[in-house]
Amino acid sequence: MEQPTPTDRTRVKQIPSRGKYDQETIRAIIDEGLVAHVGFADGDQAFVIPMGYGRMDDQIVIHGGQEARIAQVVRRGAPLCITVTLLDGLVLAKSALHHSMNYRSVVVLGTAREILEASEKLEALRCVVEHIIPGRWDETRRPNDAELKATAVFTLPLSEASAKIRTGSAVDAQADLELPYWAGEIPIRTTVLEPIPAETVPSSSPWPAHVRD
Repeated sequence: MEQPTPTDRTRVKQIPSRGKYDQETIRAIIDEGLVAHVGFADGDQAFVIPMGYGRMDDQIVIHGGQEARIAQVVRRGAPLCITVTLLDGLVLAKSALHHSMNYRSVVVLGTAREILEASEKLEALRCVVEHIIPGRWDETRRPNDAELKATAVFTLPLSEASAKIRTGSAVDAQADLELPYWAGEIPIRTTVLEPIPAETVPSSSPWPAHVRD
């Protein structure tokens, strides 16, 4: 896919130097994230729904129940806004209003397409499962026909997307530099803890490789 050209809707206006528009950066952030926030308008009310997701080539995959609000909205052709954010650190400044966060984020805009063909739908759901836990799909039962029929699956292309990244320490005003307050960054990293098996799994059962890793 060609690199998307920033549009008036995706071009970063607040501190433009933090904007990134290349597919490599956009995909890397999407691939590292686990939760997407999906925004849409339904009548006079705006909604933002946190959802698990996957990436299928140059598309984000989301899914839900056939009668879910988002499914009905997408079928009416309403535009979506999907965001993924990775929090890398808290930035403490000497001035209260200069505090910030270090982050990597992506915003994707557009109209979603519903997947109706069974094999493509199954592949899209595989991408969601594999995004969350690589290797998990082959260690589970596949969705049966009834489950597949009850699930709505949508894709949103990455053709109108942008990333925004902040790194570094606080940016204090010159007049505040000599103030006696501490300033700097508190890094934040996501840590995976030891897996807890379900009660239906014998305690002697070894962890599968994809769980252990």
